[in-house]
Amino acid sequence: MFSLSRVLLDVAAMDPKGLAGFGAGLAIGLGALGTTIGIGIAAGRALEGAARQPEMFSKLQTLLLIAIVFMESVAIYSLVVSLLLIFTF
Repeated sequence: MFSLSRVLLDVAAMDPKGLAGFGAGLAIGLGALGTTIGIGIAAGRALEGAARQPEMFSKLQTLLLIAIVFMESVAIYSLVVSLLLIFTF
């Protein structure tokens, strides 16, 4: 029977570099997933707000771009962590 935990334990016992690669993939994958979900929710709410009050579109657009920049910084941090995991081991 296939057991993922057994496979991970075998990889960790054999080569720490393999576990670091797995951690790097997990870091960038979850970081990018969280960022994409956050940007999608923020953009949807901004479009909904602009549809309700079109005169507020320019202010909403500015706030949305600032929020997107902060959300993208999380993806950049996860990329840095994954690169550190890959190249330090």
